[in-house]
Amino acid sequence: MGDVEPPTLTVKAMGTIADIGAPAWDACAGADHPFVSYAFLDSLERSGSANAESGWAPYHLLVEEAGRPVACAPMYLKGHSYGEYVFDWAWAEAFERAGGRYYPKLLIGVPFTPVPGPRLLAAPGPRSDERRRALVAGATQIATKLGVSSLHVNFATEPEWRFMTERGFLARTGEQFHWFNEGYRSFDDFLAALSSAKRKAIRKERRAAVGEDLAIVRLSGRSITEADWDAFFQFYMDTGSRKWGTPYLTRAFFSLVGETMAERIVLILAKRGGRAIAGALNFVGRDTLYGRYWGEREYRKFLHFEVCYYQAIEHAIETGLARVEAGAQGPHKLARGYRPVPTYSAHWIENASFRAAVDQFLARERRAVAHDIEALAEHTPFRKTGAPPLATIASATPTPARAAKTTEDDHGQ
Repeated sequence: MGDVEPPTLTVKAMGTIADIGAPAWDACAGADHPFVSYAFLDSLERSGSANAESGWAPYHLLVEEAGRPVACAPMYLKGHSYGEYVFDWAWAEAFERAGGRYYPKLLIGVPFTPVPGPRLLAAPGPRSDERRRALVAGATQIATKLGVSSLHVNFATEPEWRFMTERGFLARTGEQFHWFNEGYRSFDDFLAALSSAKRKAIRKERRAAVGEDLAIVRLSGRSITEADWDAFFQFYMDTGSRKWGTPYLTRAFFSLVGETMAERIVLILAKRGGRAIAGALNFVGRDTLYGRYWGEREYRKFLHFEVCYYQAIEHAIETGLARVEAGAQGPHKLARGYRPVPTYSAHWIENASFRAAVDQFLARERRAVAHDIEALAEHTPFRKTGAPPLATIASATPTPARAAKTTEDDHGQ
């Protein structure tokens, strides 16, 4: 009896994530990464934060096998480059100066979220690689059919990045600062791994941040109230208005994630007399705490470091998480125990001559940032003798390129 041919894979572009539904989406996305979950992406859409009116028209990919969803990818038709954190403004300007039309373009990624994670979401099984190939092929076919200038996959995992560059995508890398838990038993245990000067500086910053009048609280699950979200939204709006003019997220978004992702949220608030004056919003993955948004009602020196960085590290140690990712940019994180790591994106460009020019630029950029990461890694605050190993970072570093430096900050983290 001959082998039975596996069912044909078909690729569709869907209008909204609700058209796919939570069971089908999450069966492909898994539960490890909160930002590719149905709950997070649906909250962005339902709240009006990511939709056609905001320049993020959902165009999600769905792969079906015999009518059953087996892979998906969060894809958007973009009329601008805001909220992406892998910067292509110069590409758009150059292409349009030469007579081309850069927008609209397609983007596979998570809106307003510079967090590395899976982008080609395939249900586990013997055909998972084939399903990812179908996603990549389907995305490029849709890009060609729509006549867009380009297709971008931002903050992918390193294996996905290699997978796509092997299929003709251009390779780009970026740089972030992550904290790694080397089996610390307490925050003091972590401090003991630092040089004496850095250890003393952090203790001084923590005392100054809290003073005699502030209390730091960490809220999760149903302990977060709508009043807490009201306060935090004010912080978010203040930070967003100062940094880039128009904040991306609506007030409704915070209520929606508070309702649908309550157990995956850690809201850290600094309070005086029961009134919140600053806060940071974090999401919890399988082994990682993700710092996302920060804001304050009144300025106090070092409070940003305490609420965003030290409290996150302390929470990760207490709950056994392996790492903290505190958002885009931030060389100032280096002195607080965060290490430089590469991030990855892949880019498909339709015009051959423009593609060649971008390819040359990316080769130079990768070399420059490889040097930057290597140099920064030499200046971590850890003691030279007995310092925690750098194997985790080295193993994640691509060859020959590592990362590309950015200039726009995350939402205040």
